[in-house]
Amino acid sequence: MNPEAYLEMANTESAHWWFAARRDILSHVIGKFGLPVSARILEAGSGTGGNLVMLSAHGEVSAIEMDEVACRIAGEKTGGRFDLRRGCFPDDIPFKGETFDLIGMFGVLEHVEQDVETLVALRGLLAPSGRMLITVPAYPWMWSAHDVFLHHKRRYTANSLRKALADAGLRVERVSYFNMWLLPLAMLARLKDRLRPGGHASGTAVPASFVNRLLFSIFRSERYLLDWFNLPAGVSLLAVVRRGDDNAVTARA
Repeated sequence: MNPEAYLEMANTESAHWWFAARRDILSHVIGKFGLPVSARILEAGSGTGGNLVMLSAHGEVSAIEMDEVACRIAGEKTGGRFDLRRGCFPDDIPFKGETFDLIGMFGVLEHVEQDVETLVALRGLLAPSGRMLITVPAYPWMWSAHDVFLHHKRRYTANSLRKALADAGLRVERVSYFNMWLLPLAMLARLKDRLRPGGHASGTAVPASFVNRLLFSIFRSERYLLDWFNLPAGVSLLAVVRRGDDNAVTARA
């Protein structure tokens, strides 16, 4: 990822409505998994550490991050509480020989050229009954200057994400869009960026307090909808998968 993007993330991820609401949604989804009391959790691509404390509410957390600066920021931010290791997807992944009850990969897969190979490698770190929870940006037609700034390789559709997961030998439990309510706002922001190229991408800075709280509440409310059904549209995609050799899984995507 662009080094400037890591610094921007470090400065905004604690307060920005998008990061904060996504953390709450992910924590809510994870809470439904029924993880063991002493669950081992791995965040694959932890960035500057914004999700680590949230994940620690569900188990013992370790993490992999490629960027040295991001690793350092994450360690400083979390007081060295977590086992953070440098690595690179798909060929230099630490924790070989260990397994995890949950692997989280939040906004990471789109940065990786070899996405299927990376999923295969991470599949090898899943415990037999473990799950992987993945989020990625949705819709290639929403490609914008912000994707370029973040060094994204692609945006996914539900079908292209399902295909990558299946090609990696993972069994899909669910695939859902999310950030549905704010999709029209995101579309307008993309249109603005295309009409006025060359500027900073819309929506990256923390907005005024009232606006920030309002957008947070709107986005966060989707966690209850996800309890009941997969959302038909949204700015992002969420996938829950298991190892392909787990016969207990029934796909519902």
